[in-house]
Amino acid sequence: MMNRDLLAKAKSLGFSDRQIAHLTGTTEDDIRSTRKKLGLVPSYRLVDTCAAEFEAYTPYYYSTYDTGDDEIKPSDTKKVMILGGGPNRIGQGIEFDYCCVHAAFALKEDGFETLMVNSNPETVSTDYDTSDKLFFEPLTLEDVLHIYEREKCWGAIAQFGGQTPLNLALALQKNGVNIIGTSPQSIEIAEDRKLFAAMLKKLNIPQPPNGLATNEAEALEAAQKLTYPVLVRPSFVLGGRAMQIVFSDAELRHYMRFAVEASPERPVLVDKFLEDATEVDVDCIADVGHFANPNEGTIVIGGMLEHIEFAGVHSGDAAMVLPPHTLSKSVIETIRTYTHAMARELKVIGLMNVQYAVKGDTVYVLEVNPRASRTVPFVSKAIGVPLAKLAAKVMAGKKLKELDFTEEIWTKYWAVKESVFPFNRFHGQDILLSPEMRSTGEVMGLDADLGIAYAKSQMAANSPLPLSGKVFISVSDAHKKQVAAVAKEYADLGFELISTSGTAKVLSDAGLKVQQIHKLAEGRPNAIDLLKNREIQLVINTPAGQSPRADEVKIRTTAVYTGTPIMTTLSGARAAALGIAALKKSGYAVKTVQEYH
Repeated sequence: MMNRDLLAKAKSLGFSDRQIAHLTGTTEDDIRSTRKKLGLVPSYRLVDTCAAEFEAYTPYYYSTYDTGDDEIKPSDTKKVMILGGGPNRIGQGIEFDYCCVHAAFALKEDGFETLMVNSNPETVSTDYDTSDKLFFEPLTLEDVLHIYEREKCWGAIAQFGGQTPLNLALALQKNGVNIIGTSPQSIEIAEDRKLFAAMLKKLNIPQPPNGLATNEAEALEAAQKLTYPVLVRPSFVLGGRAMQIVFSDAELRHYMRFAVEASPERPVLVDKFLEDATEVDVDCIADVGHFANPNEGTIVIGGMLEHIEFAGVHSGDAAMVLPPHTLSKSVIETIRTYTHAMARELKVIGLMNVQYAVKGDTVYVLEVNPRASRTVPFVSKAIGVPLAKLAAKVMAGKKLKELDFTEEIWTKYWAVKESVFPFNRFHGQDILLSPEMRSTGEVMGLDADLGIAYAKSQMAANSPLPLSGKVFISVSDAHKKQVAAVAKEYADLGFELISTSGTAKVLSDAGLKVQQIHKLAEGRPNAIDLLKNREIQLVINTPAGQSPRADEVKIRTTAVYTGTPIMTTLSGARAAALGIAALKKSGYAVKTVQEYH
């Protein structure tokens, strides 16, 4: 039986309510209410930034159950708590920190006292001068509630820190926290597969055929019904973790046994994978939830980003172009109509991100996130409007008309987003992109010419495009029909073509001059020798099926180690050819972001 002394000792040793509940066979809520009745709550101490030489005034707090004075400085100002992204990991990066920082700045401008809750010293949100008070605490229900109640906050922002705070939103609301912005109920509709499907059916918006599975047998049944390839993923995940495109029953069995733990509470989502579809990311801002009538209020699309890689690459990894460069006017209008309809249905207050797949003239909705997305900083810089700042002010009660942002901005220049990857640090790791996010940063290329904008993005990502030399081309059987057209673009630009037997035959049959070299198993010189000797200036290599051959992996990793630009999709290779052509024709000039705006 837990008595006060034992509970006090457990808390001072760092046990969370959840851990204590698990050990005593009760619930976290039971432990919390018992602890409060006994008067066991943490006190907050200032981080001593002056090493006890002087009195520290930095508003930088941590909690403790050791007895002692509480050092929080009281104030009567209306307080808003901003929940950060927590520890850095791939899939939850600096983009969310950017949004949290902008929220703190915006709310300060409007007279609020801002409280930042984050436990990551590597971020700007945890700088001592970003918010009025910083709580260096874990993002758990227990810790967030302590701060909210101790500071008597007016509201809390959960939609700027990515998936971590979002997963807390409903539980916080149940415990009396005023979650400002889009309601946790709307967020639940977007996250819950059944509720989401019902919403799309009501709005008559298509989504790829899909199913749910709580075990291996259900997953196989769903996949056979949808036909392969299918995209499988757990629900409520971060950065596309454990998401995979599956091509057969055997691969699906392996996935269900080793990659995920499926259960009725945590079903696996099975979607028909749309091969060669164009993916589009849309970020919008809305104040619809402030009005009783959902037909009132303003919705403004901040940016439409067309992916250069086909659907199936995580949006955090894909190269993107703003505004869209290949979509028809009717498709763009459909995307606009669907975005507005969903923002109204979800009564969005603040930011919303939608991911679409366009196949032919049909626009499918892949997913909707009524929160800040990782593309918000990029879009904000591209259009010259601080979307996260405006969203924070909207969440705190302002209307977009008051903020004078009611018109969509369609830029007269191109902005290309390229991702930066850490592959040169992970020897032997294949560089192929997938639905699981792997990038550790991103860069931007801006120009009035799309080719130059793309070329600038490659320079910024430390992979500048070559203007002459040799291109090694080796593609899978699935891409052999399209490869000749891409190879011709490089031949016309003056590049020499090199290939192994299969691709070389396709290119020579199309009337192109090509130098055939050995496959790795056939002898030397082969592609790896030429890469090491710096005789190849660009590699185009698309994967053969879901399990890449060992030869392919060796070629791709050697390209990374030798700093040779490599394209693993034909759409990427086409974009590179466009960039090289533009550079050869007119070179490039440099302008600041401010000059574009």
